[in-house]
Amino acid sequence: MLKQLFARKTDFSDADDSHGPALRRTLGKWGVTALGIGAVIGTGIFVVTGQAAAEHAGPAVLISFMLAAICSGFTALCYAEFATLIPISGSSYSYAYATLGEMVAWFIGWNMVLEYGISASAVAASWTGYFTSLLDNIGIHLPQALTEAPLAYTNGHLVTTGHLLNLPAVAIVAALTWLCYVGIRESSGLNVLMVALKVGLIIVVVVAGYRYVDPANWHPFIPTSEGTGKYGWSGIMRGAAMVFFAYIGFEATSTAAQECKNPQKDLPFGTLVSLVICTVLYLAMAAVLTGLISYTQLGTSEPVVTAIRVHPELGWLRWIVEIGALIGLSSVILVMIIAQPRIFMVMSRDGLLPPVFGRIHPRHRTPHINTLITGTGIALLAAIFPLDLLADLTSMGTLIAFVAVCTGVLILRYTAPDLPRGFRVPWAWVICPAGVLSCLALLYFMDWFNWVLMIAWTVGGFAIYFGYGIRHSRLHTRVKS
Repeated sequence: MLKQLFARKTDFSDADDSHGPALRRTLGKWGVTALGIGAVIGTGIFVVTGQAAAEHAGPAVLISFMLAAICSGFTALCYAEFATLIPISGSSYSYAYATLGEMVAWFIGWNMVLEYGISASAVAASWTGYFTSLLDNIGIHLPQALTEAPLAYTNGHLVTTGHLLNLPAVAIVAALTWLCYVGIRESSGLNVLMVALKVGLIIVVVVAGYRYVDPANWHPFIPTSEGTGKYGWSGIMRGAAMVFFAYIGFEATSTAAQECKNPQKDLPFGTLVSLVICTVLYLAMAAVLTGLISYTQLGTSEPVVTAIRVHPELGWLRWIVEIGALIGLSSVILVMIIAQPRIFMVMSRDGLLPPVFGRIHPRHRTPHINTLITGTGIALLAAIFPLDLLADLTSMGTLIAFVAVCTGVLILRYTAPDLPRGFRVPWAWVICPAGVLSCLALLYFMDWFNWVLMIAWTVGGFAIYFGYGIRHSRLHTRVKS
């Protein structure tokens, strides 16, 4: 029993067409890069930046972004090495299976449901804020009962709001789920177009807004602490844990490994380049936002619009911001709906989930059943739960997965030093421990209520594993035979 729990999977040769129709290999290195940017540039730049500044870090949210970027950078290097070793769609789940054993792999895979499924719900919830703002701008006003979640997260507690559901969030998730059902070529092509548009619009906002920045709004750069996690250095760290949500999407590139033309080259390139581009854009937008308006006023559902309203000369930018935000947030949801079904698919092929999760549509060549399940789950969460709770839970699941990946690189350096690696983490014995420690540091600054939810989620996951997965594991079956 104990031997199986920590049994490692070393043969990944059955990852593709031995299970029926294969995924289409249509993505090049720039397609992978666009996938990464599409997943990263969204709620972080249009929503979380303002909330982190208002509630935790003040103008020093720039430091929060840099700390989160450093943490993500350590991990991105580890992902790049793993991508050349295990070029399949399982991402950190498969990497953990190869290094830390089956039980840890299940734990990581279950947390990735948080990373992709719940993060898409959080993005869909924030999409509504900009959508209703755009409609208000043209004189159309939706009833608040249909644009707000029936639950809110206040002072560490869930409370009811009296609203019915977040209907626009459900609508955008349904539309993008249908697109992902149809095919990776169609959804990837749309993603490339949306990425180009939103990056261009963000650059316009930064360049135009910079002319109206008042440096006085950056003072004090680090506001005086008002308690743990409220300004000061503890606020910067809490802000880093919060804005880390903005960076998690770069990992989604690794879930498309089986749809890359040359995964050993395309994945490291796309992962690292997308992270660099996104970090530059985040820092530029954070600097402009906190320079246009006092950080205390940025804690809204559409902080970029809030900052622009203070400057009548920038009124023309509101349309650009709202359209850019809708495009940007849509691309994030799209990438997450692409990523999550592929994790389910790989777990099913390992026997840890029922076979239905491993099916590929014979014509569209997509994990169609998983896509429908994922889209339905995302829509339900976005309809009911608030953004801040969903974002923190997503960050926690991702940080745990990142710890496993950084640890796994070191384990393989020791257990399989001669494996051919298309990319190697430089100074691995420094970079990998630094990645682990930085992820643990961000986890330390999460609220207690999120830990309670995470523990409940973990218990539920292990109930599925010990109730089904451990008895149907293909690795266990091969060992017995």
